[in-house]
Amino acid sequence: MALAHAILSALVDAPCSGYDLAKRFDGSVGFFWSASHQQIYRELSKLEDQGWISSETILQTGRPDKRLYSVTDLGQQQLQEWIAQPCEPTPIKDDLLVKIFAGQIVPKQIILAELEHHQKAHLEKLSTYKELEQGYFKNLQELPEAAKFQYLTLLNGITYETNWLAWCNQTIELLNQRVEKL
Repeated sequence: MALAHAILSALVDAPCSGYDLAKRFDGSVGFFWSASHQQIYRELSKLEDQGWISSETILQTGRPDKRLYSVTDLGQQQLQEWIAQPCEPTPIKDDLLVKIFAGQIVPKQIILAELEHHQKAHLEKLSTYKELEQGYFKNLQELPEAAKFQYLTLLNGITYETNWLAWCNQTIELLNQRVEKL
């Protein structure tokens, strides 16, 4: 996926400024597609040059003018075409798994410390996802169609973090077991 499609996905619901888009991106699409604010601003310029988005300058008193970006018909068409194309599952690239694969060459405590570090990070992310679920997606049957699709991405994140934590707990337990000698 190109960053362009992630930005179009974040902008398709409502126009916003680059600053607001970067904040919106961090709290939505950014959970599964990361980009720095610099990358987002550079991509906005490219998308505007391609005619996929347009901008309108909003004059403000007492602060700098801002630009509101919105998806054009061409941008929506490009996003629709991209969504309709099949995509391949993303291969796993995880430093932790490589470390564990060769973990027998270091003291077990090093691997356990790394696992505990990741466990804490995944617990925090799961907590964030659960807060979003409670804050925005309480009554699934009453949600508008767009919100249901957004919830599906959140549900994937919740499932991913839950499964990751189950694996992490099982791995820590297994590494902490003493090997019985016959």
